[in-house]
Amino acid sequence: MAAAAYELLVLGGGSGGLAGARRAAELGARVALVEPQRLGGTCVNVGCVPKKVMWNTAVHAEFIHDHADYGFETAGVKFNWRTIKEKRDAYVRRLNDIYENNVKKARIDIIRGYGKFTADPEPAIEVDGKKYTAPHILIATGGRPAVPSDSEIPGASLGMTSDGFFDLEELPRRSVVVGAGYIAVEMVGILSTLGSKSSLLIRHDKVLRTFDSLISSNCTQELENTGVDVWKHTQVKKVTKSPCGLLDVTVASVVPGRKPTEEVIRDVDCLLWAVGREPNSEGLCLDRVGVRVDPKGHVVVDEYQNTTRRGIYAIGDVCGRALLTPVAIAAGRKLAHRLFEGKQDSRLDYENIPTVVFSHPPIGTVGLTEEEAVAIHGKDNVKIYNTSFTPLYHAVTQRKVKCVMKLVCAGKEEKVSAGQLGDSGDHGWLSSCPHVVSSWAGIQFSHPKPKSSPWILGPTYPLASSPKVVGLHMQGLGCDEILQGFAVAIKMGATKADLDNTVAIHPTSAEELVTLR
Repeated sequence: MAAAAYELLVLGGGSGGLAGARRAAELGARVALVEPQRLGGTCVNVGCVPKKVMWNTAVHAEFIHDHADYGFETAGVKFNWRTIKEKRDAYVRRLNDIYENNVKKARIDIIRGYGKFTADPEPAIEVDGKKYTAPHILIATGGRPAVPSDSEIPGASLGMTSDGFFDLEELPRRSVVVGAGYIAVEMVGILSTLGSKSSLLIRHDKVLRTFDSLISSNCTQELENTGVDVWKHTQVKKVTKSPCGLLDVTVASVVPGRKPTEEVIRDVDCLLWAVGREPNSEGLCLDRVGVRVDPKGHVVVDEYQNTTRRGIYAIGDVCGRALLTPVAIAAGRKLAHRLFEGKQDSRLDYENIPTVVFSHPPIGTVGLTEEEAVAIHGKDNVKIYNTSFTPLYHAVTQRKVKCVMKLVCAGKEEKVSAGQLGDSGDHGWLSSCPHVVSSWAGIQFSHPKPKSSPWILGPTYPLASSPKVVGLHMQGLGCDEILQGFAVAIKMGATKADLDNTVAIHPTSAEELVTLR
């Protein structure tokens, strides 16, 4: 039987694969998508979307504590886990249907099953014994939660992952989350805020250790402030199931300068492993076509998403870089434009990618950390602006949650026009003109020209300077929504003077970022 031929074959129906496939189809390519499960991948089914629903639920639980302070009587409020689970799952199913309809409207063929490369001279994909060919093949198979083996940690398989979290039928009474990354922080935050007695086990003394030091320290403190029992310098040694069906988790803590200790956390009904993610690259038979992977199994690509085999590309989590849904989507679309629209320079810029952690309160971060900026630009060329305050929302509440922000400025001094430094007059200075005339609403104003002013200068004069904003890191109420606009500014090369010259919106938390001194 002859192989079915396409112009683009996409392995994986997640966010990146769908985006690349649809954009290629829009550009006229004949496309097929290989996917064994529900469309949408991790994000839609067991990631961003259902997680955000649960985070929103937890935020409601937080705000209930403040209702009395705002004059509302809330006696007798009860939470029903099954209600939100049913609504959440129905929403996810609706998204699955929307994705499938969009793919069909784009005239993309959906091939159900697991695809793998064949040993043919030219790359081809086999699915359930049938062969498919295309001059362009995109690997977008994503990743999955990593889980310790029972040989590493006896009884580890008794736990679950973030995928299994969404199958829980009831709110656990006693939860233990293992890990210090953003998934661990989000999961334990949701569980704890909704009323599960929760512990977080971390190997070092802080969570989010790859984030800016301000965020790492503050998030760890906020977890403890909200009632999460953070076990530092702790690892799981074994897991056993008691006769009543609950888990006993044996842990060992090795705090520097102290004697090692071993304890048992008993009667755990939710042990959740959040210790990283692994790429879905095995089983693809990549060795048959010469596609190289790194020691962890991530597909190696260049800046244009090319693998080590001509005509085969990879995007998203399977590549192991910036594991974020919008990154995979953007990379897929950029690739489609390069392959099917002739835009040879079309590629994703991986610098200054904003990201949010849906912790309590949420975290927003973009650009370089302070530590990274110092390493790149040198300590003398980096200036840090910090602020810590209590948002106005908490002015009348007994519950107080601060907001922290850090602006990282660095690099060579950049020239700034007089207008950026506050002058609102006419900049066309003439040396022979003793006065300058400006107008507003038809009214003319005359004011003396300063004999010497470093901040009112025409474009032909030496200009003042301002450092470039290279990083922004914050945690507090609303920081998840504040970040996007500032990410645009930083992507465009905003300087500190640009922020200083922006009129604040009052009263908001965001205004702090344009009034930092």
